[in-house]
Amino acid sequence: MADTFNYRIDHHGSLVRPAGLDRTDADSLAAALTGAVAYQRKLRSTVVTDGGYPYEDFRGAVLEHVAGVRRTDRTGPDGLAVWAADTLPKAAGPLAVEHAKHLAAQTVIAPKVTLPAPSYLAATLESPLDATELGEAFAEIVRAEIARLVDAGVRLVQLDNPLLLAATATDAAPAGPLPYAEALAVDAAAVRLDTRPEGVRIGYFPGATAPATVDRAAAERLFTQIPADRWILPLRSASTAELDLVRALPEDRDVCFGVVDAAVADLEDIDTVLDRLDAAGELKDLEDAAISPTRGFADAASHPLLTEPEQHGKLVLVETLARYVWGNEF
Repeated sequence: MADTFNYRIDHHGSLVRPAGLDRTDADSLAAALTGAVAYQRKLRSTVVTDGGYPYEDFRGAVLEHVAGVRRTDRTGPDGLAVWAADTLPKAAGPLAVEHAKHLAAQTVIAPKVTLPAPSYLAATLESPLDATELGEAFAEIVRAEIARLVDAGVRLVQLDNPLLLAATATDAAPAGPLPYAEALAVDAAAVRLDTRPEGVRIGYFPGATAPATVDRAAAERLFTQIPADRWILPLRSASTAELDLVRALPEDRDVCFGVVDAAVADLEDIDTVLDRLDAAGELKDLEDAAISPTRGFADAASHPLLTEPEQHGKLVLVETLARYVWGNEF
């Protein structure tokens, strides 16, 4: 895609929250968001996000702002609070737009916004409702929010379902109450906008780890049925499975390779990562590619994966790697 270079140095959105942040206090949050912009611009990132600062975890942009769902007092095996849906969710208005506008006022870089994929919410919320109907309701909410974000000047929106890549395994087992076909249909509905201004990109993150072996047909269904422009895929070792995902990606879709492990403090060896990118470049033109960490650094505010200095080192490494691959032409 011609404008891939605009988002060459990417990250998922969530950052380690600064000490003393009170997300319930408007002044504290505004100051933290301003600091997040300055931090990301000093890193020369080609995206600017809210760091996930306004939310308890990466689902918060939706779950904390819609009716019909509630947070329980229990924690799931993933460490996230368990939410339940008693009725089909409804949104009274914008979800993340005001935070995006605050970011846009701080920099000429168009902000990036990350939202939970409707399929993920439908698959993980406790509910007596039909999972497909629940997903369709979330898809309507997310689709409306993407349209609002685009109208507010956001040019890159990313949807996250970190469970979906597992469904491309050759031995994939049913993953919860939402079958694979329905998950794809639900998320496809969320990203189909009536109109899309020039330069607007919709990315999709299906998971940080490739399965041991990939069913190429299942992967092709994922990439073709959800009409996202950019796919954020793991490139942790350039394994056969990781490269099979690249092989399945249609030529007209961009890819963002997760090459820096956001959960391990040790820095990757530059030459080793460049060798992985060379292997991927045999299958996908790197001019249609970007790089990022493998996942967010703090998808839950209370469970950062690294310290702030360790996070900084990882983001600097992404920027350094980008310059090795593409020079300064972005």
